[in-house]
Amino acid sequence: MTGHVLMMIVAGLVAGPLLGGLIAGFDRILTARFQSRIGPPLLQPFYDVIKLFGKEKQVVNVWQAFCANAYLTAASISLVLFFLRSDLLLILFIQAVGAVFLVVGAFSSTSPYSQAGAHRELLQILCYEPLLIFIAVGIYLHTGSFKIEAVYALKQPLLLKLPFLFLVLNFVLTIKLRKSPFDLSTSHHAHQELVKGLLTDYSGPILALTEIAHWYETVLVLGFCSLFWTTNPLGAILLVGITYFVEIWIDNVSARMNWRWMLGYGWAMGITLSLVNLVWLYVR
Repeated sequence: MTGHVLMMIVAGLVAGPLLGGLIAGFDRILTARFQSRIGPPLLQPFYDVIKLFGKEKQVVNVWQAFCANAYLTAASISLVLFFLRSDLLLILFIQAVGAVFLVVGAFSSTSPYSQAGAHRELLQILCYEPLLIFIAVGIYLHTGSFKIEAVYALKQPLLLKLPFLFLVLNFVLTIKLRKSPFDLSTSHHAHQELVKGLLTDYSGPILALTEIAHWYETVLVLGFCSLFWTTNPLGAILLVGITYFVEIWIDNVSARMNWRWMLGYGWAMGITLSLVNLVWLYVR
């Protein structure tokens, strides 16, 4: 293993929770400003996780703890592979496996809130996973490879060739970041009628693991967003920043929709925009 590869592995493992926690803190502050509140300090997500680790470990069953650890492992491996500029399909497969483990952990509980949240999470996975595959296919058609390295070798930003697929990615971001109107399975907001839904029976250190895993996933999906402008680091940062700001804005001006609306709107708009962009690539 070369020094560069080792450095990227360490960077991926360390950057995930650090950047993810800071993004979560910034999210809370900006959301509070939208709602005319002061909001918590920037480091509050870290304080919350540390407090969870200090609580007594209580789990519904051993399987739930195993699933939480599997979810964290899959999320961290996905981000490390992204830092290594590995294969997009492999990254998508691993993150999907982690998401399924989180759902299985919720299903292992007999709580009706946990069961309902798990069913909703499965529907969300069913909604966004095909869209992620379309995005990967679009990148392949343009670069000739599923490797992230091929995207960084482009002379022009990917956004100029795949603008509709970037819009599709924003649908995925809204679901993966658990923002309204797609925060169906779990949410940090007080309007979540299913308590914490998917995470109802996760508590203490086990809940802390799921929170850290979500930080890894947040950095990963925003990393996907940065791939659409790899020719200039400042442009990538600006694109990610604007996109995340829009996601927070949508979260604060939208009411939660039901799963039928999510599947109908996500598939109708997402698949249509994806096919239009793929046909445009083929014609050109």
